[in-house]
Amino acid sequence: MAQLASKERVLRLFKREPIDTMPCFSGQGMVTVPAIQSLGIRFPEIHLTPENMAGSAKKSMDMFEFDSIVVPFDMCTIPEAFGLPISIYEDSEDILYPTIPQKWRSPEEIVMPHDYLQRGRMPVVDKALNLLRDGAGKDKAIGSWILGPFTLAGQIVELDVLMKMTLKARSRVESLLDKLTELIIDLGKHYYAEGADYLNLREMGTGSDLLSPRLFKTMILPRLQKVFHAWDFPTVLHICGSTDLIAEMMAESGADAISVDHKNTLAETRKKVGDKMLLFGDYNGFTLPKKAAQEEISSSIQGCIDAGVDAVWPGCDIWPDVNEQNLLTINRHIKELGRSPSPAVGRL
Repeated sequence: MAQLASKERVLRLFKREPIDTMPCFSGQGMVTVPAIQSLGIRFPEIHLTPENMAGSAKKSMDMFEFDSIVVPFDMCTIPEAFGLPISIYEDSEDILYPTIPQKWRSPEEIVMPHDYLQRGRMPVVDKALNLLRDGAGKDKAIGSWILGPFTLAGQIVELDVLMKMTLKARSRVESLLDKLTELIIDLGKHYYAEGADYLNLREMGTGSDLLSPRLFKTMILPRLQKVFHAWDFPTVLHICGSTDLIAEMMAESGADAISVDHKNTLAETRKKVGDKMLLFGDYNGFTLPKKAAQEEISSSIQGCIDAGVDAVWPGCDIWPDVNEQNLLTINRHIKELGRSPSPAVGRL
């Protein structure tokens, strides 16, 4: 059997072309503490410079035998560029991702500067993508991600306000979503030009445990379709939480692949979306890499494959404080157990 390079394996998967084995990659964060410590830096520092961001992503990939690299790591880059203050917890020794202490109280307060790409840490992400493209990107796939319109809205407007407005002032929410949709389209094209090989749109706050399927169909889906119609490169739609009731609509978004988390019923989703749709999912990114027994790892990965995925992905970000042996075992099992064809992708 021919053995493909990591980048070719990932890109052939998106084209639904035969591959040698299932690629081991993600569209969520997969930076790890062991990699960060080996570079002699602290967790807060990975967000602050292109060298730290690219270096910790590449080191995590190398240490744990991933087929791809993913940047950035946190959800605050765009809100920060809009002018919202963020907390990076630079003095903390704990694993604390940047947060936004105070958001706007209404959509009308939002400021979306035209030069947001030059503000905050947006240039850090760009430069990290450039460094990866010019280095590891020759052999390894480079992934990046952007929050979907509704989830991004929840990062810049207080979430309780936003949720109430979807019911009581929907037109104001939709006006904001339209503006964010256009921004996301442009940003995705920008990241691709800067070095990303594939983009994951993380519309995490729209699962059926948060929004009704009716709202998803009328308010979320049309904007997702607009984004994916405008993006001419490999794409994934990821939604956390309960997605059994919206799986078919996710497949109608126009994304090349859909990604779900461990609250989803994978086998049922495969039946709903058919065998041509790329389906990624859905091991628990906290418990499996951190504290699962070795036999549990094998059964979990095999369970995902048996349920019909085309790539075994973590259901969300891999928690950085991994057990090194666990994560290595996960990734090796994916490649060892993934040598048979998946529903949408054959084998060489």
